[in-house]
Amino acid sequence: MTAGSRIVAMGHYQPSRVVTNDDLAAVVDTNDAWIRDRVGIAERRIADSESVADMATFAAEKALASSGLTAADIDMVIVATCSSVDRCPNVATRVAARLGVAAPAAFDLNTACSGFSYGLATADHAMRAGAARNAIVIGAEKLSDLVDWTDRSTAVLFGDGAGAAVVTAVADGEEVGVGPVLWGSAPEKGDVLRIEGWRPYIQQEGQSVFRWATTALAPFALQACERAGVKPEELAAFVPHQANTRIIDGIVKRLGLSPDVVVAKDLVESGNTSAASMPLALSKLIERREVPSGAPVLLFGFGGGLTYAGQVIRCP
Repeated sequence: MTAGSRIVAMGHYQPSRVVTNDDLAAVVDTNDAWIRDRVGIAERRIADSESVADMATFAAEKALASSGLTAADIDMVIVATCSSVDRCPNVATRVAARLGVAAPAAFDLNTACSGFSYGLATADHAMRAGAARNAIVIGAEKLSDLVDWTDRSTAVLFGDGAGAAVVTAVADGEEVGVGPVLWGSAPEKGDVLRIEGWRPYIQQEGQSVFRWATTALAPFALQACERAGVKPEELAAFVPHQANTRIIDGIVKRLGLSPDVVVAKDLVESGNTSAASMPLALSKLIERREVPSGAPVLLFGFGGGLTYAGQVIRCP
């Protein structure tokens, strides 16, 4: 058993094709000003040939290359996704095979937009129990496969991409870098965001999701800080699920975060990428050196189910 875990490296991948709001306005009854005002998105990346497994692998390769570890060191691969069209083999085993990881515990999990925090917590728990030493935790989505491009209420929201973290066990006496998770769900409201059936499209009751997110979630985010022993004013950055700038701003206000806290808003250029959104945004912040190494960062995911999860990490 170990004291816990820490993230040692991040990586991300996005497809090259950019779809702007003006591009969508040529297809559905919408416009750039309406989309920016309602959700804050300017553009999103859409995959053509890349699969969920492809994007997950590219992000994981980048993270692994930055970690100082090799594929031989990895003994767990977790992929958070709600959009993979293949049920078996799972995405995690495909990623492991492409990376050359031998005999890892490898599984996918689906809690939609909170998936990365669920995956990170699961890897952390495995390390605390002595069941893993080094893990790759990935959020990867190809939501463009599931979008009805004639439905302006959902077509403007979603994008494709992947983000990955290399997580390693921390010995007793060393500083833990992944704080205790606060996770849960509101299953009685689960049908307000759906991807159902054999030929599914994303369906969402936007106002219901918005009300829930802006009223219910800030107290849970505060509990995640409390469990880590970190006060909101001590945070260097806040990386929420990238759903909507108005939702993000509402949570920031209720948390009482100072203007000095870096708040990730990657959705402006990436859209809502569900389980990929938090690792994608965090990887970019780290790549741009916007958050110091070792600084406390609050991750908080929320979405379909309705599930939520968050933890305070130390920036790698």
